Amino acid sequence: MSMSDLMPLLPRLLICFALGSIPFAVIAMRGTGVDILRAGSRNPGFNNVLRFSRSRAILTLLGDLGKGALAVWLFHNPGGPILWGWLYGFAVVFGHCYSPFLKFNGGKGIATSAGVMLLLYPRWAAVCLTLFVITRITGALLKWTEAGAIASLSAWFVFTLILLRFEGRQDALLAAAMMMFIAWRHKRNFQILVGMPQPQP
Repeated sequence: MSMSDLMPLLPRLLICFALGSIPFAVIAMRGTGVDILRAGSRNPGFNNVLRFSRSRAILTLLGDLGKGALAVWLFHNPGGPILWGWLYGFAVVFGHCYSPFLKFNGGKGIATSAGVMLLLYPRWAAVCLTLFVITRITGALLKWTEAGAIASLSAWFVFTLILLRFEGRQDALLAAAMMMFIAWRHKRNFQILVGMPQPQP
């Protein structure tokens, strides 16, 4: 990538980061008296908001999905290099996870990354979102520990395999990088799953 390519890319990445940094979970919970950054898992995302309000969780989900999709829609030409679309996607997910509005804290990136994938790979993303919903509902009914994390990471793992099979190695490697980042953001959930003691808030 040459400097002439990089120069227009940088402001676009900053705009994507800024879009991602909008904390829809915090906005959705305004007026409830619940500080989502201190309540439940203290994560500003769909699963934590769902602990307190289904309707506000849906608003959070739509906002987080929407900002991921919007970032790609604004800047990615469907006929252009897929790498650029992924760069916009990473930027908006990083904005969600490290929001300046939340002192560079944030959510785990699942819904925002799903919005990105719905624009880049609509067919495969729809398949994996269906898998997520089925796994999430099953986990809730069976009372799995960390059902949300299991559903989210299972869907991302299948998505990566699908891209490897149908889109190619580059796409799969980019998906694997996103999956590893999201898995790292879920490290606390893994610790709970294996029974590691958690620090008190």
